Amino acid sequence: MYEYQDGPEFPKFLDNNDQLGHFRQRFYIKQGTIYMCGNSLGLACKDAEETLYEVLNKWKDEGIKMWNVDQGKYFLYSEFLADIMAPLVGADPDEISITGCITINIHQTISTFYKPTAEKYKILVDDINFPTDRYAVDGQIRLKGLNPRDAVKLVKSRDGKFMSEDDIIEAMTEDVAIILLPAVYYRSAQILDMTKITKAAKERNIFIGWDFCHAIGAIEIDLKALDADFAIWCTYKYLNGGPGSSAALYINRKHFKLLPGLTGWYGNKPHTQFQLNQEFDHQQNASGWQIGTPTIFSMATLEGSLRIFKEAGIGNIRKKSLHITGYLMYLIENRLSEYGFSVGNVKEDAKRGGHVCLEHDDAYRISIALKQRGVVQDFREPNVIRLTPAALYTTYQDVYDLVNILLDIVKTESHKKISEKRNFVV
Repeated sequence: MYEYQDGPEFPKFLDNNDQLGHFRQRFYIKQGTIYMCGNSLGLACKDAEETLYEVLNKWKDEGIKMWNVDQGKYFLYSEFLADIMAPLVGADPDEISITGCITINIHQTISTFYKPTAEKYKILVDDINFPTDRYAVDGQIRLKGLNPRDAVKLVKSRDGKFMSEDDIIEAMTEDVAIILLPAVYYRSAQILDMTKITKAAKERNIFIGWDFCHAIGAIEIDLKALDADFAIWCTYKYLNGGPGSSAALYINRKHFKLLPGLTGWYGNKPHTQFQLNQEFDHQQNASGWQIGTPTIFSMATLEGSLRIFKEAGIGNIRKKSLHITGYLMYLIENRLSEYGFSVGNVKEDAKRGGHVCLEHDDAYRISIALKQRGVVQDFREPNVIRLTPAALYTTYQDVYDLVNILLDIVKTESHKKISEKRNFVV
């Protein structure tokens, strides 16, 4: 249990004793801005800039020969990055491929494992996950000539905010072929009990995959112990890979001999790739689930950002994340509750991810008012402001100042001058 204090001196004390505080110097922090949106897009770091320019200079200097420099580093760039990524998810490097975007990787993994039969044809999902997962699942079902209304097994949240693991397990009927669920929910920050759910799926002979988009870089993950069949994640949120940075997928090594649902020349074995044979020669590890030529510029930034995670350690990052988000929740409850604010996420450490859900009946207009005051965060319907004090670059002073700004907004009612009409990007 953490012990917090109110007052202006306490955040200074915490910052002076922050073991990860020095990493902030390696990020581009805009003066006059409090950045609380790392759950959506992480800040640019100088390490990412450096590795991006390294690739650009290789292209300038070498042209086509860049594929062969540094022992073929960029030709096998996915494998190089997977080696750095592996400790963040507790998997072997050859079980990870850095490739594509998150939605393409959902299509890739679902198309690999989804082989519907008359008796086992449903895909189990929930109704509060980020919708791109559902869009991809529905698309894969249609490609099999089935109707999503019949082939999707939808588990509904009891309250529209949180998901019950027991409800998910109860829905694992004999007709379910695959399960796709988020490890951490994008709105509520709830962490599902992946061990409990995965164990239940395996007992019922159901393939299960996990979406780590809001988990990777924020919580500790152990895929080796979990023994899930597949997983997918993006890299531009907590991992700070930059907008559009390449996503990743995990294939449990016991499935390496499966043929990818979407095949392409970069999933071919490297030593026969340039023989350009008309028959696909599958690379039987996660690299074999690559499709086209790697988007090197979108991967280069990730090399730099992962360097910081290797130095800091995901255990230390998680520890600070829990502490600084706990401090924010403490201030919300002690200073903001009388003004209609509340904490909308689970408060138990083991059950919450890296962001705090600040709820208010007028959350949208308050969110806009915060942006006008230099606080970068985002709004999610119907009443949530997502706030992410990122462990690597947010200070405790930032958190304290944020709460003071919120207090000023509601006391002066400056948010009431703002239109309730929603913007396209909020």
